[in-house]
Amino acid sequence: MTELRWLEPHNLEFPPAEQALPNPNGLLAVGGDLSIERLLIAYRQGIFPWYEEGQPLLWWSPDPRTVLAPGGIHASRSMRRFLRRSELRVSFDQAFAEVIAACAAPREYTDATWITPDMQQAYINLHQLGHAHSVEVWEGDQLVGGLYGVALGRMFFGESMFSRRSNASKTALLALGAVLRRLGCELIDCQMPTEHLSSMGAREVPRVEFIRCVRRLTSQPDIWPAGGIEPRMAASILEAFAPGDVT
Repeated sequence: MTELRWLEPHNLEFPPAEQALPNPNGLLAVGGDLSIERLLIAYRQGIFPWYEEGQPLLWWSPDPRTVLAPGGIHASRSMRRFLRRSELRVSFDQAFAEVIAACAAPREYTDATWITPDMQQAYINLHQLGHAHSVEVWEGDQLVGGLYGVALGRMFFGESMFSRRSNASKTALLALGAVLRRLGCELIDCQMPTEHLSSMGAREVPRVEFIRCVRRLTSQPDIWPAGGIEPRMAASILEAFAPGDVT
């Protein structure tokens, strides 16, 4: 029978992801910390932290895993119409702390959040070192949507998104996919399925296949530009979805 591993602060080694409990979310280990080094080790093994305030630190590796191809994100007919008339503006890495705070805010259906203050600070630390990135969607000077995640090698690990206006989170995901496609990213990790993601082209793959892709893609040089995404690219990134025929 598979047993949970307790991670000691001085030991950064994770058990193999294949040893996760055979439940839909794939609980693998408990404990440890949210140090930069441990987080990067976890992502390179297909493992991520997810817990609520008052719980111990929990580490997961679901089977199957939900993924998106950067070039395969679907923009519906109505979304393309929306983008043609929308005045929303997209930026990258301009308001990371604000995006993660918005993702952590209570939702209509629950006050609980897994993005605890410690979790927020851990990803801000990753952002400051160039590993974590945000997409911001603006209406005028107001932040109305966005997402954040971790970029390693030729892969992006999506963490959370939020929306304060209709289609704002979809706009952020489309913009992210367009940028990642240009940069040569091959895979976006979405962790677990949602109707929202499925409608935009997400699919499930067996964990063994996912881990194989993670090891290959994260071992390659980072493709996210050290100087960030150029403002001109951010300004025009959604044009490919808006003009021409709709599908």
